[in-house]
Amino acid sequence: MGEEEGESKAAHKPRRGGKVLQVIFGCGRIGYAVVKELKERGVEVVIVDADEKKVELLKEEGFVTLLGDISDPSVVGRVKEKTDGEPEAVFILTSDSEANRKAVKNARQGLPNACLVVRAVDPADKEDFKEAGVEVVLSVPETAARTAIKSLEGVKSRRRARELTAVIEETKNKNKSEAGKGEGAGQGEGSGRLGIVVHDSPDPDAIASALALKQIARSVGVSADILYRGEIGHHVNRAFVNILGIEMQRVEREEELKDYDKLALVDASVPGANNLLPPPPNPKGSVAIVVDHHVANNTNGKGKGGVTAEFFEVRRDCGATATIMTEYLRELNIPVGKVLATALLHGIRTDTGGFKRETHPSDFFAAAFLNAKADKDLLEQIETPPMSTEMLNVVGNAILHKKIKGSYLIANVGYVANRDAIPQAADYLLNLEGITTAIVTGLCEDKICVSGRSKDIRVNLGDAFTRAFDDIGSAGGHATMAAAQLPLGIFSGIKDKETLMQLAEDAVTKRFLSVVQEEQGE
Repeated sequence: MGEEEGESKAAHKPRRGGKVLQVIFGCGRIGYAVVKELKERGVEVVIVDADEKKVELLKEEGFVTLLGDISDPSVVGRVKEKTDGEPEAVFILTSDSEANRKAVKNARQGLPNACLVVRAVDPADKEDFKEAGVEVVLSVPETAARTAIKSLEGVKSRRRARELTAVIEETKNKNKSEAGKGEGAGQGEGSGRLGIVVHDSPDPDAIASALALKQIARSVGVSADILYRGEIGHHVNRAFVNILGIEMQRVEREEELKDYDKLALVDASVPGANNLLPPPPNPKGSVAIVVDHHVANNTNGKGKGGVTAEFFEVRRDCGATATIMTEYLRELNIPVGKVLATALLHGIRTDTGGFKRETHPSDFFAAAFLNAKADKDLLEQIETPPMSTEMLNVVGNAILHKKIKGSYLIANVGYVANRDAIPQAADYLLNLEGITTAIVTGLCEDKICVSGRSKDIRVNLGDAFTRAFDDIGSAGGHATMAAAQLPLGIFSGIKDKETLMQLAEDAVTKRFLSVVQEEQGE
């Protein structure tokens, strides 16, 4: 057959030279698209097709070709001669279902180590190809549908990112003479001020997301401050802020927010729920931007639940708000420096429990992008800071005062100065053998703070906390982690803290277990 092609076999053999060698069986419209893509990637290919005219044209383009019927068993032997051995992969891409079936059988017998990529013309072929050991089965309609949906999602994401910047740009005071200096303000201060509010005792996801929003604001010439009420109590969170040098302002009074042209709420969707903002119903314009990755019970969209915002983005397809903010930065082509990349990557890793909790494909894509830019040494310092003596004492008290009911562990740690020690204690207790859910209760100033962690697939902890405690305080969370803050109420007159905590623990235990038992039909 080599002589029929007019050249010697040696002249046709592709040079391996360390390059990956792959074979294309059937070079129709889809096969040619694959060939062009492989060529652009520097991959050597051999094309096999039964159309003599097509083979000649491909040869003129510089491709290595073989004229032959892919359903003929002898073609495999000729391919091995042409490639000096077995290729890494074989693409079988014709529109002839029967020919593809025969080619699969021949390739699997003659090229047992090659990876097979096969086009399933008939939907019934998919299972047959998988049973035959085909590694990749392509269905053109399904691939087209996925591509169309992915493209649409990209368009929507870019549109939302532009809408966000438009809302931020409106903070500029156009009456000032500096208003026209927005161009190039990526390095300077703009004429508007944006206040970025995060929840009390902010975690890495909230802090990193706010830092990203601040970068977006800076890119359009608007200055922004990250605002919080309460304390950054968790020792890992303090290390996170200190090591990366993140500037944040502690604000105690709602009146201080009036200094800003617009306000944004990040990693939370309800103003007033564990943050400085006034609770809903909010007057129009009080909160301009809301970005979060989970929907609270009393709001599920723009203007719902009394929350009114010009830009309202709450997405369930992300395990962290930092993932959403990373997408915005990429869509807007805003540079992501080492500090911001490290912060966002840590935020995603923290909120997804190291990609083991409520993780979505979007989180992995964002993390892969950030991983190339982040400072790994800084990340190591942030994630392994020394444990404080106070934290050790709280964990010790939790272990000492734990009560176990089946696979549920409930502990009372008494008074704590640092409320972030309570969820940390819950994290530690969840690692005990036989425990699927850990609930820790503590007294923080004038509130009972409850934190929960769970790996029980039968329980949505966030929903359980809301049902158990929302009518006497504020509560919420995710399927595997939740928190509640309960005012002292009828317990406020009790002076003895041990008695107070015992009564609070009893009330928390009774309410939580009754909700869980109801959900499980016990």
